[in-house]
Amino acid sequence: MATTRVGVEITEESVRAVEMTTGRSPRVVAYGEVPLPVDAAKDSEILDEGAVAVAIRQLWNTARIKGRSVTLGIASRRVLVREYSTTALPPAVLRKALPFQVQDLLPVPVNQAVLDFYPTSQEGDQVHGLLVAAVAETVEHMIAAFSRSRIRVTRVDLTAFGLARAVRAGAGSGTIAVIHVGDHTTQVVVLRDGIPMFVRILPADMETAAVRRRGMTVVDDETADAEIPVLAGVGAAAIGTAGILPADAIAPGALRGTLRNENGGRAVADLLGRLHSTLAFSMSRPGIAGIDQVLLTGAGAAITGVQRGLEERDQFPVRIISLSDVGTVVNGEPAGELALNLVSTAGLALGKES
Repeated sequence: MATTRVGVEITEESVRAVEMTTGRSPRVVAYGEVPLPVDAAKDSEILDEGAVAVAIRQLWNTARIKGRSVTLGIASRRVLVREYSTTALPPAVLRKALPFQVQDLLPVPVNQAVLDFYPTSQEGDQVHGLLVAAVAETVEHMIAAFSRSRIRVTRVDLTAFGLARAVRAGAGSGTIAVIHVGDHTTQVVVLRDGIPMFVRILPADMETAAVRRRGMTVVDDETADAEIPVLAGVGAAAIGTAGILPADAIAPGALRGTLRNENGGRAVADLLGRLHSTLAFSMSRPGIAGIDQVLLTGAGAAITGVQRGLEERDQFPVRIISLSDVGTVVNGEPAGELALNLVSTAGLALGKES
């Protein structure tokens, strides 16, 4: 049996996982997603460890994932990612020296942070790269939820690096921006000849299908009579055990009111403005003179106006990519937004075990 690796992500809306074979021609052998109850997690941070552990066990059972060791991706806006240069040292020595070198750059005490350094280039005795710092407590809570499900987290990785690996094989040479538009967070990673040179994590609440489903279940007693989005033709029997409507329950046009048209349009315009500023800033960084193309993924990529807005505003060729662009999907690619969301998850599975 071929060796497999599993990539996992925890978002505010769900837990998702992809199991892939290793080697030159990776194959997706299992994948899945389980929605989370309201307030179980937020921005790659766990608020209800028990609820997340239940969702993880359900995911492994329903998706028939065999691997019990995983690479966990983080994409919180509290994660610090910045350019950093230091003296070239052997990797083991650098890991020990890094906390002393960067303690003044961190928003939390160094003993409360998890650090990583991704080298991108070297000039003489100086190595340049990306410094990544996450809050240790946040990571520990995520690992604990998997431990409660008897699954071992062997590696914690920045989800943006997973995006880079997901597209590296087909990206070729040149400078490529990969943009993952999620439900509440958008990630941007700019690659030069396959190497991540620039990373940004942006707050951006988008009206994806998962967010609309979540909105169906959150009805405060005091505002029950107000004008809120409702699902036409779906009764209480359609509510799942986690309190989330099944994906196939929502049909186009089922929402009423002005939420999609007004709030959705403002969200897209705001996102495009932030992406324009981010990409312009990235091109001012050393080694990134211009961007040859943009690869767009994540549930928000399917929202009307996102792809066209990027093409028209920034004049980049923009292509949407899905799970099948990362590897051959053995049992058929998932439908809808899940195929877009799993690109970063699959990229995490492509990383080497540490």
